[in-house]
Amino acid sequence: MQRSTPPFRADHVGSLLRTAPLKDARAKHAKRELIDAQLAEIENREIDKIIRKQEEVGLKLATDGEFRRSWWQFDFYKGLDGVEMYTVDKGIQFAGVTTKAESVRVTGKIGFSGHPHVEHFKYLKAHSKVTPKMTIPAPSTLHFRQGRASIDKKVYPELDAYFDDVAKAYRNAIRAFYDAGCRYLQMDDTAWSMLCDPKEREHSRERGDDPDSLPAKYAAMTNKALEGKPADMVISMHSCRGNFRSTFIASGGYDFVAEKLLGEVNLDGYFLEYDTERAGGFEPLRFVPKGKKTVVLGLVTSKSGKLESKDQIKRRIDEATKYVALDQLCLSPQCGFASTEEGNVLAEDEQWAKLRMIVELAEEVWGK
Repeated sequence: MQRSTPPFRADHVGSLLRTAPLKDARAKHAKRELIDAQLAEIENREIDKIIRKQEEVGLKLATDGEFRRSWWQFDFYKGLDGVEMYTVDKGIQFAGVTTKAESVRVTGKIGFSGHPHVEHFKYLKAHSKVTPKMTIPAPSTLHFRQGRASIDKKVYPELDAYFDDVAKAYRNAIRAFYDAGCRYLQMDDTAWSMLCDPKEREHSRERGDDPDSLPAKYAAMTNKALEGKPADMVISMHSCRGNFRSTFIASGGYDFVAEKLLGEVNLDGYFLEYDTERAGGFEPLRFVPKGKKTVVLGLVTSKSGKLESKDQIKRRIDEATKYVALDQLCLSPQCGFASTEEGNVLAEDEQWAKLRMIVELAEEVWGK
């Protein structure tokens, strides 16, 4: 019952803790003590190491750990036409900690005219023996956190045109990654799960949006982005409630969005956060179409280094099978280990122990 195509029974979301040589190089580059080419050389060397490490622990996929990025989302968004990064008064507020004071805003027509991330993927593919997996932020997250207030009304008086242009940009991005050899693409998202938190829906209203209408709009936009997706390309979505320095933003089960997200969005798979009670129960999984989509259960936390009980994880997988067949399930951490370059509060050895345990669990549950 192992899978030869992604998502794999043992998978992971994408980002990995930045290594000490990489952190040192990025700090020196920020001080202009290293030129771009010198930084790239060190990035390449450290990425090579983590590719080998992913292969060594038994994973059938490898990412570049997002080692060339500062943020999981902004580094991609700022490379789109019509989007700029800028300094804000205050960073994103997590539980007890705040991010760097940076964000993005829409100042022109959204488009995709090429992107450095495509070259980043080519490097990953050229140096991986297993399936290379590319991660980019989802189209819905470009809108939700920043909201209507971040979109120039002179450029987009009405949001329907904005959603259409974002979908077209993503459709072109998907084709660019495919042409570069990508067959496993993951879109990372916080919008869908944050809509499940009443507090976050209120913040959405404060930003000038109607959160009750957003699930339908996001579903339509994502499906337009996926139009024409090649049949041999797997596109999944990771949905979480925030991940920065081992903290979070939102709480609440997937009930508010499950029917739209799981039943109507034309994705091949979903990475869903299920490591704490904040994520709610497995009941929303009843909306997963039988036999058609894969759900990757994020039952292992990336927010701490303590290893979970294997027996407990197996019991939770069994609970999930009340709503979706075991053959449609896989296992992963609930999020990346370093959604930003700062990383979560655990050691690299603990990170690799978690991924190794996931591989072992997958073999025990689904066979070798």
